[in-house]
Amino acid sequence: MELHDTQGLTPLQRWAADASESRFNALSGAVGGFTSGIVTCPLDVIKTKLQAQGGFTPVSKGRHVGHHRVYSGLLGTARVIYREEGLRGMYRGLGPIILGYLPTWAVWFTVYNKSKKFMAEQNLHNQFVINFWSSIIAGASSTVVTNPIWVIKTRLMSQSSSGYNREMSVFPRSGNTPTSRPTINSPWHYHSTLDAARKMYSSEGILSFYSGLTPALLGLTHVAVQFPAYEFLRKKFTGQGMGEMNDDNGQTHWIGVLSASIMSKIMASSATYPHEVIRTRLQTQRRPTPGVEYLQGLGISSEPATSGHPHIKADAPQPKYRGVVMTFRTILREEGWRAFYAGMGVNMMRAVPAATVTMMTYEYVMKTLHHAQSEGQRKRAMCLDERILPEP
Repeated sequence: MELHDTQGLTPLQRWAADASESRFNALSGAVGGFTSGIVTCPLDVIKTKLQAQGGFTPVSKGRHVGHHRVYSGLLGTARVIYREEGLRGMYRGLGPIILGYLPTWAVWFTVYNKSKKFMAEQNLHNQFVINFWSSIIAGASSTVVTNPIWVIKTRLMSQSSSGYNREMSVFPRSGNTPTSRPTINSPWHYHSTLDAARKMYSSEGILSFYSGLTPALLGLTHVAVQFPAYEFLRKKFTGQGMGEMNDDNGQTHWIGVLSASIMSKIMASSATYPHEVIRTRLQTQRRPTPGVEYLQGLGISSEPATSGHPHIKADAPQPKYRGVVMTFRTILREEGWRAFYAGMGVNMMRAVPAATVTMMTYEYVMKTLHHAQSEGQRKRAMCLDERILPEP
């Protein structure tokens, strides 16, 4: 006899009755991230275009030359994208967002709450220190796991099917043979998430999926500011910690959660935004064709040899950005300090709603799951008391 029939449990209550807090955190985080990704995808595309456009400077005779700015501001960038690519362009990279946010926030919230519990068991009494280090550990875990997905997302969002960077490829194209590497027409041109993954792996190698990992890890400072601030503000506004909510919590409680979400995200974004520009520049540039560095290290060049034997041609351009420090210096020298805040206004308009939707959804799902758990356990207890369950 099924438990659903004998105990009157819904499928959710039956699952929640035996589920652990880690499962609740993973599911709530995944749903929250998924929802915010869909809602804010167009703003994410606009932000990425603004951050990346300085990295598409054409190259002429080994020198970087200037070009006019194609994207400017929220509305201006939106008009360019819509004119060139239509509504579909506003949702470019949605696939990686869906694939990325699900594991990112599932891993993040699970590790974050487990880390808090572990540190509390080690007799740490300073709640701010616990929240700070838990957010660092959770952020590092989710970043390493999902970085390849975010690289693909960033590339899909920053490319344009007919935009200004279409003919700026400075990397050699492959021959038109069945075994040749995929031809990439602009700095890159991908048709889908799987197409991007295939082309990146075959033409640039496995390391391309971890482009920008260092600044992404530096971005842990973002969550180190955001979530301790959120926990502090939520406690002040509602009297309860993250994920804690009773059935009788009313409108005032939700206003407190909303306020804590907005304020903590604004604080974190303002303090740590430049690293996002550096990360985007590193992620959106193509790596050299594998083998070029090896050939150049052997001294092979395109110049004819004095002995009459031609050298192999291997004079492919090197990446414009190399590492966090060099990327910082290059952007500062070529574009000035304002470039580190390119798209910050759009980022605020995207990041704040995204964080708000994520946290509100997380809190709502956690409340729903805890309610389903208590109801499921209550119904099971009633059935046991009334001896409804059959004897084994």
